[in-house]
Amino acid sequence: MKTMLLLSSLLVAGNLSAAAETVNFDNFPVGSPPPGWVTGQAEQGIGIWKVQADPSAPSAPNVLRQSGSAGYSWCVKSDTSLADGAVEVKFKPVRGQRAQAGGVVFRYKGPESYYVARANANENNLNLYWFDKGGRHEVIVVATPVALDQWHTLRAEFKGTKIKVALDGKNLIEVEDGHVAGAGAVGVWTRFDSDTLFDDFKY
Repeated sequence: MKTMLLLSSLLVAGNLSAAAETVNFDNFPVGSPPPGWVTGQAEQGIGIWKVQADPSAPSAPNVLRQSGSAGYSWCVKSDTSLADGAVEVKFKPVRGQRAQAGGVVFRYKGPESYYVARANANENNLNLYWFDKGGRHEVIVVATPVALDQWHTLRAEFKGTKIKVALDGKNLIEVEDGHVAGAGAVGVWTRFDSDTLFDDFKY
């Protein structure tokens, strides 16, 4: 019986691993957004998303960089659709006067319907927001150190109304919120003039 249970556990773990997808941006052309991803922004400004080489990349040689300035700027993988699941990315906030942020987007149905979990180095906090036609709404904010010019790992898990967010392996947010339900795309996000690098995007 123990052997059967162990085999079942291994099979389940294998299926979960096989279901996960990782994008490290290494096979995409440098100098433009990754193919199959949609970029956009809300409020004033323009987001600039480009794949570029970076020697500090966790999985060299390439990263995805946002170097423009917009109220909210996103880059979403258009062929994804998850109602429940997880999204994770490694991000490095490099500079920014108004913000030094990196985030993950999930259940994205368009600019007026999605969640974002984001960490900000110049505020040293982690936030969970949802968006609708009225703009951004805060679910919860947690104070936590976010070092500038260092790589961090941000992960959001979501199932029904339950949402968990972890930063650098520490579970810091666990809430229930039902404002954005159903399946949507996943992606990455910044705010204002955040110059931020992204790598090893997993979902």
